Amino acid sequence: MQTRIWSKTREVVISDTGPTVLIGERINPTGKKKLQAALLQGNLDLVRTEAIEQVAAGADILDVNVGVTGVDEVALLPEAVRAVMEVTDVPLCIDSGNPRALEAALKVYEGRALVNSVTAEDSSLQDVLSLIKEHGAAVIGLTMDEKGIPQNPARRIELAHKILDRAGSMGLGREDVVIDCLNMPAAASPDTSATLISALTRARAELGVNMTLGASNISFGLPERSLLNGVFLAIAVHLGVNCPVVDVAKVRHYVLAADALLGRDQYMRRFIKDFRRRQKEAQIQQP
Repeated sequence: MQTRIWSKTREVVISDTGPTVLIGERINPTGKKKLQAALLQGNLDLVRTEAIEQVAAGADILDVNVGVTGVDEVALLPEAVRAVMEVTDVPLCIDSGNPRALEAALKVYEGRALVNSVTAEDSSLQDVLSLIKEHGAAVIGLTMDEKGIPQNPARRIELAHKILDRAGSMGLGREDVVIDCLNMPAAASPDTSATLISALTRARAELGVNMTLGASNISFGLPERSLLNGVFLAIAVHLGVNCPVVDVAKVRHYVLAADALLGRDQYMRRFIKDFRRRQKEAQIQQP
């Protein structure tokens, strides 16, 4: 199963046999006061900086989200997409819950984007999947509907089937949909992690599609967040998540280690190359 995303000059292939693809999460104003303030002023300098730094840290795809209360997303999202395309050539994941903003951004994007996201709500399926079909994009399918995120893993799989079936009825392939079984804070309930693991296991066995997750959600409200995120990512990669949304600089080494041990990194070349890079950086930083 291959989902292909590209910019003008670079293609990224998400697959169940290749290396894990990392989607950089940092161009998202949620919980980031400086970015929120900049976006409210229409200032995209921080967006450009985050794009450059994430690619330098190893991001394969960049998520671009400008959703702040008071911002005109329809106007600002395409401008943010243009700003990121100015400073990097990695493919983009265009992120908004507003179909009009998605449409405006897709019109200016030069390549094949991944769209974040569609849900199993009928209105979302109709509006977003129509855009995906029209613009030849791929889409992340969230396993939730108008009732929210199911606590039952079986229901999440039912919603994934609904998204895939509707996409198929509109002429989209299963490779055009990346399923997100939805990661919730582990501290919220003792069943949270078990529910997600069950959903991922079933999704891999029953659906056979590529999968993503917002990885950092798992550690919300807990200490040692980078440690928890990294260990969780290794588990998720083993269970079939092959394009997680992450803070790349903090967790890439965990993912590379998981890929190396799971046979997704021939002769462990990527892991060794990254180890040497981190060694050099540590030496430079020493007084």
